[in-house]
Amino acid sequence: MSNAISKFAAVLLAVIVMFIYPAAEASQRQDDLSRIVVYHAVTQFVDAVRNKGYITPVMYQQFLEEMQATGNEFDVQMEHLHKTYHPEYTDAANPGTFQNAFSIVYEGYYTSDLMNRLFPETSLPKDDESRVYKLTVGDFFKVTVKNVNRTPGTIMLDFITGTLTGETAVIAFPYGGMVLNEDY
Repeated sequence: MSNAISKFAAVLLAVIVMFIYPAAEASQRQDDLSRIVVYHAVTQFVDAVRNKGYITPVMYQQFLEEMQATGNEFDVQMEHLHKTYHPEYTDAANPGTFQNAFSIVYEGYYTSDLMNRLFPETSLPKDDESRVYKLTVGDFFKVTVKNVNRTPGTIMLDFITGTLTGETAVIAFPYGGMVLNEDY
């Protein structure tokens, strides 16, 4: 009887070592490659926007296509903080007197605002000037990308450990910075 149990344990160990472990490692490598592709796509897109000072529908679609090559689904959030200067005036003794100072205010525009400009309800061509979202020098632009599906590495890890990790994003990158140029 103990001979049969030891043979079963040896076969089980052989299956784990020969099939499950290599499959788990391969799926982890696939997740690593997906992270690299997404990191490259995000940095390339954000840097292009920061250097050009605008976003076109073609730029955005190429960005999405590059990330979709990983086989994962992503939630893309964009944030544009537009820098404006407001002069400071007195309100007390002499109303309306300029104080020789300015306050800086950032107006926030987010994904829905940008998408309404890039992809309006009308059937304008992709290269139409009205579909270009323009930024100005000194503005801030940021993109945050997170996967919304369970990656192969997550699925395999859940299988091996017998748990369910849930909805945590395995591939997530925030990246942004100041707009450096207006090339329009």
